[in-house]
Amino acid sequence: MREDMFQPEIETMSRDQLAALQLDRLKAVVKRVYGKNPAYRELFQKAGVAPSDIRGLSDLSRLPGIDKESLRLAYPAGFLCDDIGNIREMHMSSGSTGTPIAMLYTQDDLEQWAECMARCYRMAGCRPGDPVQITPSFGLFNGGFGMYHGARKAGLFIIPTGSGNTARQIKLARDFHTRVFTAVVSYGIRIIEELNRGGCELPDLDIGIFGAETFSQSMKKRISEGLGIESFDIYGMTETGGVGTLGQDCPDHSGIHVWEDHYLVEIIDPVSRRPAADGATGELVVTSLSRQAVPVIRFRTGDLTRVLSRQTCACGRTHLRLAPITGRVDDMLIVKGINFFPSQVEQALLEIPGVLPNYQIIIEDVQGIKDVRVNVEASPEVTGFMVEKHLKERLGFSPKGDVFPPGGLPRQEGKAVRVFRNFGEK
Repeated sequence: MREDMFQPEIETMSRDQLAALQLDRLKAVVKRVYGKNPAYRELFQKAGVAPSDIRGLSDLSRLPGIDKESLRLAYPAGFLCDDIGNIREMHMSSGSTGTPIAMLYTQDDLEQWAECMARCYRMAGCRPGDPVQITPSFGLFNGGFGMYHGARKAGLFIIPTGSGNTARQIKLARDFHTRVFTAVVSYGIRIIEELNRGGCELPDLDIGIFGAETFSQSMKKRISEGLGIESFDIYGMTETGGVGTLGQDCPDHSGIHVWEDHYLVEIIDPVSRRPAADGATGELVVTSLSRQAVPVIRFRTGDLTRVLSRQTCACGRTHLRLAPITGRVDDMLIVKGINFFPSQVEQALLEIPGVLPNYQIIIEDVQGIKDVRVNVEASPEVTGFMVEKHLKERLGFSPKGDVFPPGGLPRQEGKAVRVFRNFGEK
């Protein structure tokens, strides 16, 4: 029995075996949504496709897709494919961009979520009995509960702190010898700041599992070095069933392994919607193969990534690997004719010695003329000219901005807010 795998017989399944399992599950989920949900059935009928038309994985492209707007319009349960009496839990998106998206769970769905998360924990090096500190919030946001369900499945010692009160987080980590720390990406930085302020360390901390925000390689390096840990990038979203459902990177750190027995993934050109070749960046599209309450069919995630490899990884897992998410289709900013993503700004900023990981990107729109301001925190030797020069070299334009001392920019609980929009008059 391999200690580094929770389900080695599945995680090392041959590509042919995976494809056969995927086809069986695809046929079953298509039959399920068509038979149990009028909204899905109408979409299929408009596309001129029926469950009997799905004979091979290549037929996936014949199926109609949904997106976030589809799920928002269907709130609260328009895509439910089970009896409401079988629902055991629910979670929701933040709704910060409009009507929230609700995800409902049967008992089988909760088991599937826990299984995916347990694989992620074991892949990161967690072993039964390891103290795991769960800092994402416990509530409608899925992070805390997903980490909790998976930790129970993996047999870990759970310290369910939830979000906030960073000083207490550190005390509990020291008192209970936390080995595994789970958090949204930006909270890793808050822990480092608090440790530095108090002049203390977390000697038992060894593993960090971070998600919910874009995790650039520069940020990953800062957190790993700042906490003295190995950091892992976990991936999942409300629509796929929560954190960890899609996968995570392994100790080889050569891409995010997707749990392909549970999810079929495609990469498409976000404009033409045509399939993108392996290695080409595009929008991730996900079909859930084993979820019961609200399976998503060809769900357009809006996340940008690419297939890195379908070959067996150095870790022994056969499930394909995706590149870390570089941004979202709707996150692209265009300023002075230059297209860029916030993650590119972060990557460039953290290449500058002395620049700290807290920053703001402020998009200013004055009478239709767009400009950008980048504010950063940095040590005293960093000047605005240094920041502007490096961003010019890396992004192709010179943003305005200010350099603030450490702690000079505001912090938020939960996910960090990096991009702000300022519309005004001259």
